[in-house]
Amino acid sequence: MGRFRYRMQNILNIKEKLEVQAKNEFAAASMELAQEQEVLAQMLAHNKELEEESRRLRLKESLSIKDIEDNTLSKEIQKDKMKQQALRIHAAERKVEQKKKVMVDLMKERKTHEILKERAFEQFLLDEKAEESKQIDQLTSYTYGRD
Repeated sequence: MGRFRYRMQNILNIKEKLEVQAKNEFAAASMELAQEQEVLAQMLAHNKELEEESRRLRLKESLSIKDIEDNTLSKEIQKDKMKQQALRIHAAERKVEQKKKVMVDLMKERKTHEILKERAFEQFLLDEKAEESKQIDQLTSYTYGRD
C-alpha cells in the first residue's frame, strides 16, 4: 500500500496558523471590550456617588453654593467622560465583530480544506483498493494460466 500525501497540505497548514492567529486577535479584542466596559461600570459607580453627594449637599442644614456648583460641574464632567467611554465601547464592539468575521471566514476556509483532504484520502483508498484488486486478478490469472 502506498503512502497518502495530500498535495495541498502546505495550504491547510497555513490556514490553520491563520485561524489560530485570528482566534488570538479575537480574544484580544474581546478582552479590550471587557476592559472598556469595566471602565464604564466604574464611571457609573462614580456617577452614582456624585448623585448621592448631591443629595447630601442639598439636605444639609447650611447650604454651600460653592459645594453644590462643584458637585454639579463634577457630574457634567463625568457625564462627558461617560459619553466618550460609550464611544470607545462602540468602537471596541465593532472591532470585536470585525475580528469575529475574519475568524469565522478563516475557520470556513480551513474546514473546506479539511473536507478536500478527506475526499482526497477517500479517493486514495479507492485507488489503492482498485490497484490491489488488479494485482490479485493478475496473480490469479497467472496462477490459473500456468495450470
